[in-house]
Amino acid sequence: MADDNPSTDGVPARRAALQMLDAVLRRGRTLDSAAQGARGLSGADHAFAIAMSGEVLRRLPALDALIDSATSKRLPDDSKARMVLRLALAQKIGLGTPDHALVATALPLVDGGPRRLVHGVLGTLLRRGIPGEDASPLPEEVEARWADAWGDATIDSARRQIANRPPLDLSFKSDAAAAAFAAAKGGVSLAPRHVRLDDAGAVADLSGFGDGGWWVQDLAASIPARLAPGGGEVLDLCSAPGGKAMQLAAAGHSVTALDSSGRRLERLRENLDRTGLSARLVTADALNWTPPKLQAAVLLDAPCSATGTFRRHPEVLYRARPRIIAEMAELQARLIDSAAAMVAPGGSLVYAVCSLEPREGEAIVRDFLSRNAAFRTDPPRPGELPDFIVPDSAGWVRILPGLLEAQGGLDGFFAARLVRAA
Repeated sequence: MADDNPSTDGVPARRAALQMLDAVLRRGRTLDSAAQGARGLSGADHAFAIAMSGEVLRRLPALDALIDSATSKRLPDDSKARMVLRLALAQKIGLGTPDHALVATALPLVDGGPRRLVHGVLGTLLRRGIPGEDASPLPEEVEARWADAWGDATIDSARRQIANRPPLDLSFKSDAAAAAFAAAKGGVSLAPRHVRLDDAGAVADLSGFGDGGWWVQDLAASIPARLAPGGGEVLDLCSAPGGKAMQLAAAGHSVTALDSSGRRLERLRENLDRTGLSARLVTADALNWTPPKLQAAVLLDAPCSATGTFRRHPEVLYRARPRIIAEMAELQARLIDSAAAMVAPGGSLVYAVCSLEPREGEAIVRDFLSRNAAFRTDPPRPGELPDFIVPDSAGWVRILPGLLEAQGGLDGFFAARLVRAA
């Protein structure tokens, strides 16, 4: 059984954090995937390594600016000295680690290497005083792309949000259950069947987890399922891990959840069992699968760059290069065409992505409508979405980082409901 106490010197956790960062920044892996490769750590050390890695990824441009201000010659981006300095400074800024612990745990990470350099740079910066950060720059190419699409105010909001870990959003099977949980735990409900918690701790330790009364789901991610027409059957494409499928089932829909990954669908099955909800699970590729009959409602939450999730997964800002965005947009265009072919006359198609890239959201729907005269936009009706969500002039929903910032913000998201002519 894993030890629940961190190691006394903290060095193993920091070595693991360096390995995770290398996997993310050099090999393009997600932080979750990189963390799974960390072996031989206690439970506390493993959690600490993930926390340190996350703080580095949240603040990377700011950390590099600090390091560069204290060196006469710029260190290579992939040098061990720079990575160790990033890790130490992120602990100081994001986790409040004491100065003596930073130095004592950083130097063993460069044994046989540039110890004097790391010691000197750390000493210089600590003597100067390292300011706390309420905001942190994003990678330059991301800021340039988003400023062009959404304006400077969005960049300012994104900088503030990435510097702070987001609150925890829970979706509930009923309004009554959400209200009772919020009253008991001091949470706030920002939408029907929703509760937001600050400093929630371990999810599995929260009351009601084992009873299946709720599941973790960012509030923005709950929007597409709220656009599904009331009652009836819904086909949920690319469904796993299944937050939307559970939403739909809890709202009284008869749900078919389709995903190409049997492993991910097994996670959905476990969540359905835990919550006492039901859905028909189908392992298939949405590009090649044909339903037994045309559907009254199809929900396509398409695979995407996931740049809208940067508050929780800051590594997406380094993984989602223009090539990846272009590849995702090509796949999305094929998927929306496949999904549309499954919609019955008079039926609805909800398209969504957790992306802040217009190429994956607005452009996909605009291009689809231009070549599919049988479909038109069906804007949200009063009461379908929380009052703070206002559709744009086209009748589509675009969630940007500034929305609900004072309450902890939302993931970036795009959703549009389309209807096929009867």
